[in-house]
Amino acid sequence: MILYVSGRTDIVAFYTEWFMNRYKEGFVDVRSPFNPHMISRIKFDNVDAILFCTKNPMPILPFLKEIDKPIIFQTTITPYKNDIEPNVPFKDKVIQSVREISEIVGSSYTYIRYDPVFLSDDYDLDYHKKAFESLCASLEGYIKKIIISFIDDYKNVRKNMSILKYREFTENDYKEIGKSFSTSAKKYGMTVQTCFEERNLVEFGFIKEDCISHELAFSLTGKSYKNWSARKGQKCNCVQLVDIGDYNSCLHLCKYCYANYNETIVQKNTYKHNPKSSLLIGEIEYGDIVKERIK
Repeated sequence: MILYVSGRTDIVAFYTEWFMNRYKEGFVDVRSPFNPHMISRIKFDNVDAILFCTKNPMPILPFLKEIDKPIIFQTTITPYKNDIEPNVPFKDKVIQSVREISEIVGSSYTYIRYDPVFLSDDYDLDYHKKAFESLCASLEGYIKKIIISFIDDYKNVRKNMSILKYREFTENDYKEIGKSFSTSAKKYGMTVQTCFEERNLVEFGFIKEDCISHELAFSLTGKSYKNWSARKGQKCNCVQLVDIGDYNSCLHLCKYCYANYNETIVQKNTYKHNPKSSLLIGEIEYGDIVKERIK
């Protein structure tokens, strides 16, 4: 299996100590988001590779060489200020960390996510074009692929509309983003693609590829995997991933986030986190059923 660390929360940024404790102990427990008494136990002996996804890779940098598994590393870098991303560190520090990660895991397995893109009076087309060009320039030679997606109508997005103040994309917006981003990426030896979007922008120079393709997974592990389960009501062509995170536990508190939708619960979950627990949030309780997951 390929471990996803994580799409539900930023484990790397806030829970690296816990993750490394689990890695050294040899297993991690994951509470089902659909049935809270069902717990999957995942032994690292059954893990073929690890996908790290974070906005702040700095905490795990000192430990990457201790992880004896193939690694794919995706770092999300967006140009928004602390009105939108209250607790994301300075971008220059994140960019320097990405350079160091690339030197450890290789540029073919180090990705940037410019995700999500939204347009507003403060963050207009020109703002994004300049920010994307600057990002590409700062990482020339360190990455080969950038993945973008557009903002979705999540519960948290609707709740924060008064802060985000985003507008709908027009056909001209897609055209401008497609052409400008493609040109910038190519200039610095990179490709740019969308992530499971209806508008993939290939007509403007984007490539059509999955975020974690079957070819990429096979190159790392020599194994084949099922497709990932449905997202956005459709079937994703990426390989199946096993997420070990918990929703409502990310302290970045980004206003567009799909994984956080109640900041009060986020704070409560943070208090329940124990770096020595087998679970990310809380402990195994009476009535919980623990079953080993092998794939």
